[in-house]
Amino acid sequence: MIEIQRHASFALSGVLRGRSLTPTLAQLWQQHPSLDPQARGAIHDIAFGSCRWLGTLRALLDQLLRKPLTDAPLESLLLIALYQLGWTRAPAHAVVDSAVRGCARIGVRSAKGLVNAVLRGFLRTPGPCLERARAASEVGRYSYPQWWIDRVRAAWPQMWSEVLAAGNERPPLTLRVNTRRIGVEAYRSRLEAEGIDYAPVRASALRVTRPVPAQRLPGFGEGLVSVQDLGAQFAAPLLELSAGQRVLDACAAPGGKTAHILESAHVEVLALDRDAERLERVRENLARLQLAATLRAADAGAPASWWDGRFFDRILLDAPCSASGVVRRHPDSKWLRRDTDIVQLAAEQRRLLRALWQTLAPGGKLLFVTCSVFPEETSAQIVDFLDAHRDAARLPLRAFPQDDGQILPGEEHDGFFYALLEKRTVHGRQPDA
Repeated sequence: MIEIQRHASFALSGVLRGRSLTPTLAQLWQQHPSLDPQARGAIHDIAFGSCRWLGTLRALLDQLLRKPLTDAPLESLLLIALYQLGWTRAPAHAVVDSAVRGCARIGVRSAKGLVNAVLRGFLRTPGPCLERARAASEVGRYSYPQWWIDRVRAAWPQMWSEVLAAGNERPPLTLRVNTRRIGVEAYRSRLEAEGIDYAPVRASALRVTRPVPAQRLPGFGEGLVSVQDLGAQFAAPLLELSAGQRVLDACAAPGGKTAHILESAHVEVLALDRDAERLERVRENLARLQLAATLRAADAGAPASWWDGRFFDRILLDAPCSASGVVRRHPDSKWLRRDTDIVQLAAEQRRLLRALWQTLAPGGKLLFVTCSVFPEETSAQIVDFLDAHRDAARLPLRAFPQDDGQILPGEEHDGFFYALLEKRTVHGRQPDA
């Protein structure tokens, strides 16, 4: 357990310094190839869980300390150990002993007594300690930055605490069956044969009751199935695709929606992403699923650099956003984001919308998507766009749970916003560019 704590605290330290968990863990796996899958899974779970409850953990640590810590690695080790004691089933004596002995591994041998005192102090009255931490502040109670709490409360005054709570839950594992390759019933039989429990949730979507690694899913390597949240699976059907259409996926990485488009209809797809490395993930996903699209590393907001002048029948703009609707999958993001990011992200969305609109054919449709619960990145964005573009009309979303296009994170899906726009001819003038 000493090594698991050490590696998990290294990952958490990266977040506290402003680095995302995913690349930090990827670096760990590269530096320590001897770590077996079980150890990697434990490190991943502890690091993600500690980020999920970081606000509460920090409030808890503040109460257990006589004075603030100045050593970042020591702080991370204590936060990791407190998470294990308060949120996991790890044996308490093993957690404390490993943390104390682990002090030497992170260069703070003199802190052994402090670590032992803090952790045993929590264990004497864990319930009251947690209650005091949660009562100390809203950050301690909800485990989000205060600005995030304030924004959610302003946006959803009747259910803001439920939205925050949903973002702290473990996300469901939802599959999308590649119906180009196998029928849904046939794939369900394969899951049953492997003893994997599931529940059908929509069309080609199945939710696995007890999550397993993707590689253990029957037919995953053959491209029979993909992992994709149910909320994200609305995109391809909402585009109203038909054979022969030219489709642009403007911000394609990692490629889940690109693949779903190609699984849904025989269309010609151009998939863009400004990050060439992330575009490789699109290529890998399509190769696994035996699908083909034209991929190009380019800024979707600068059509002059990639557009050949031929209009698109459909455009999917899965726009950059705060990812506030999928925070349970990326709990580090709530600590890495800043309040000012929302304004900047909304400006980038406006830029992309305006640039891509000129590449859409008259009568064509653009689907605007964000995985956000903040109005600046959702409904307000569309209102502003419609005010500025008289040739744009918002269409109703068929077979979508909410008329306003917003679904909030819940048991079945993450939080997403959808708006379907149609380009119409304006009488007596050219369409807005």
